[in-house]
Amino acid sequence: MMKLTDEQQRILDGEKGETMAKVMKTLIMYGEIFGAEKLVPVTSRYNHLVTSFGLKALGPVYDLMDQLIRAGAVSGQKFSVDPRPLDPNVPANFLQNLVFKKFMYSKQAFYEDQLRQLGLMDEDAFSCACYLDEQGNRPAKGEVLSWAESSAVVYANSVLGARCNRNSGIMDLMGSVAGYVPYFGLLTDEGRKATWVVRVQTTRKPEAQLLGSVIGMKVMEDVPYVMGLDRWLGNELTDAACAYLKDFGAATASNGAVGLYHIDGLTPEAKEQGAALIAPGAKEYIIDDAELQRVKDNYPLVWKDANAKPKLCFVGCPHLSLQQLEDWTRRLEEGLQAAGRKKVAVPTVFTTAPGVKKAFEAGPYGARLAATGVILSCICPLMYMNNPLCGPMPVITCSNKLRTYTTARYYTEEELLAQITKGGSRQ
Repeated sequence: MMKLTDEQQRILDGEKGETMAKVMKTLIMYGEIFGAEKLVPVTSRYNHLVTSFGLKALGPVYDLMDQLIRAGAVSGQKFSVDPRPLDPNVPANFLQNLVFKKFMYSKQAFYEDQLRQLGLMDEDAFSCACYLDEQGNRPAKGEVLSWAESSAVVYANSVLGARCNRNSGIMDLMGSVAGYVPYFGLLTDEGRKATWVVRVQTTRKPEAQLLGSVIGMKVMEDVPYVMGLDRWLGNELTDAACAYLKDFGAATASNGAVGLYHIDGLTPEAKEQGAALIAPGAKEYIIDDAELQRVKDNYPLVWKDANAKPKLCFVGCPHLSLQQLEDWTRRLEEGLQAAGRKKVAVPTVFTTAPGVKKAFEAGPYGARLAATGVILSCICPLMYMNNPLCGPMPVITCSNKLRTYTTARYYTEEELLAQITKGGSRQ
């Protein structure tokens, strides 16, 4: 049985009302499944919720939200949420838009109103990369979180040194409402020890999304300690290194179930503790060029026509950082110039966080990207591809997360750049 503090017991006994008692009971039951012996306070300033989409089918979720709101059992923290599912600027035909608005996300406005009542930070707080500086939800090292978004959890744990388990949707809200989460797994020192040592022995800098995929599929939910990346990333968490680790981590979390990784000499705990983070009996995995290629070659292609011309390209899952947007703009300009083109050959959508989008468009690169024909959006590509009329489209991406959860076809960034700058007729 879980040991509760006096305050936790009083909440469970109904001191703060029946609804809060149910929230506390839910957290206790959840923790006991994983062997947690206690609850610990959530210490971060803000929370992050994974459920951002107003799917018509989520009736029970809306009922739960209403019950919490009526009881005044709102979040103990302001919170951000994952990206919105819709953007009129992203290409979609009449029937696709009809499905989006009438049959899929018809409850979007209603649900966002519920989020505001529960504690939404602001109207720009819609991003899977809430930890980016421009979004304002960046937890500090050692803070205890109640998050569920897999790419955000793995980034917060690994790059920021915060502590959070891979919770399910709604449980993230329960933890924030109660102010407590069960103490197990990645919240504990023992749970943060690495049970895999991964040695990267490639001859060139490995693609972040591909390397993350390879590691995720091998170690699954375990914690890897990665050696050999210092050749390319160095030993400081620069903007470039953080952008790399953002995409790397998202792939480990979606192609596997990684909630924490350590990069030797770079991530906070690895810099402090080094090899002491490696658990006794840890397994070893060596990744060379051939291993990267083997995994990439075995990705399934689910297009009806393997030789179809791409109709749409998504870049930014998880959302692109400001530096990534600037880097992509320069690469696009160079690629288009070399191909003798002015605009991209494939309709292309770059996705980023609202705060990043504003900062980017206010700077010199905003107009330059727009001139290439690329659409800059803040939506979730996954939610777009979930439309049954969008899924059959030949969509390309450099996101291993998007490849994993949808029918999109994966290319490395270099391959993708060639596709969108060289294909089609001259413009």
